[in-house]
Amino acid sequence: MPFYLLAKTAYFRSFPFESPRMENYSILGNISLLAFFVTLLLNLYLLTVKGSRTLSNRLLAACFLLNAIDISVFFTYQFSNEHLVYNMIRSHLPYLGAPLIYLYVVSVCYANFRLRPIHLLHTIPFFLVILVVVPRFYLANDPTRADLLQHFNTSIEGRLIFAIGHLQTLGYSIAMFVTLYRYKKQFLENYADADSYSYKWLMQLTIITALAHLLGIIKGAFRLYGYVYTHYYIQIFVTLLFLGILCWIVLKVMYTPELFRGIDSRIPLVAELDTPPPSQASHIPATRTPAPHTSEPNSSAPSTPKEDPAITERIEFLRKHMEVTEPFLESAITIQQLAAQTKIPVRDLSLLINHHIGQHFFDFINEYRIRKAMSIFRDPSQKDLNIQEVFYQVGFNSKSSFNTAFRKQTGLTPTQYKNNSLSNS
Repeated sequence: MPFYLLAKTAYFRSFPFESPRMENYSILGNISLLAFFVTLLLNLYLLTVKGSRTLSNRLLAACFLLNAIDISVFFTYQFSNEHLVYNMIRSHLPYLGAPLIYLYVVSVCYANFRLRPIHLLHTIPFFLVILVVVPRFYLANDPTRADLLQHFNTSIEGRLIFAIGHLQTLGYSIAMFVTLYRYKKQFLENYADADSYSYKWLMQLTIITALAHLLGIIKGAFRLYGYVYTHYYIQIFVTLLFLGILCWIVLKVMYTPELFRGIDSRIPLVAELDTPPPSQASHIPATRTPAPHTSEPNSSAPSTPKEDPAITERIEFLRKHMEVTEPFLESAITIQQLAAQTKIPVRDLSLLINHHIGQHFFDFINEYRIRKAMSIFRDPSQKDLNIQEVFYQVGFNSKSSFNTAFRKQTGLTPTQYKNNSLSNS
């Protein structure tokens, strides 16, 4: 979580002879002790809850555990400063946090994600910062270690570790944004149930992570250039922020335990597919049926583009299937299920919808759902149905997504369209 970034400057905070006053640790100690126990309780939940997200939960729990150990310095500072090697190892742990939260995001997005030996490469920054302090700390005697820690902020090791830490978190922040961008495109191209995944929540998490990175840079810079008291008060704010983030995550876990829906990472984006020659198109029944049409100016299906007859025939066949069998009424319909119904290979169907028709699968399905809802609103015999009953009937799971899609296609809200239709009937 973003809190590993808030702890990234642990090197610059954990030694009492660099603090404003020893007694000032009581404030941070109390806040950190509370956060420590909340973290442990959440870890207990993540490791014992039943479900299909075992790997994701373990990655998140590991990230929590690293943070719990790191913030313990504020209420165990006497022990930490009597055991310098432990204190230094503890301060290395945040360098495993960035890889863990990145792998957590990937594991949530992609249901087929598995840990592999190659993922050990993510530990390189962790071992690199250890290597930086080996000569003057791990291989040195206690007086030399104490001297290094006394002047760590201005030492070569301290500045190098500061740079490594923030380059690492910047890189992983970018990687998370790229992962979510690709995930969103894959989802829109292959799934119709937008309410079954948590892109918005993951994006919130990634943005908070990026902002926490910026805050960590500011906090570390104040310490690096000797603004000890300013750094201390920022650290209080950071610790309170961590506690707030922790409570937010707890509420998310408790209220929405099935928050995420993963997709298969092997699904390629349409932009990465080569458009096959028309001669290679899969065989479909040679039935030419006109594309569906209604008298509504904004509700008619897009006209079939002028392409090879084989492509045109495919599009007409697909639209006929949508009109007759109405698979869009299934709220969780996927492109794989539609491909099985139409006997068109998934890859070819994805190209047909996203490339030749020019719509995401998500928009393609919603188009038919909205047209179905419009026909219900125009039917006097169904005038007693309310908006909620209609959007559930046509395959939507939430009123907000229904309203958004309806306004996008018709320029009116469902209520406005219903009232206009009934008044004209």
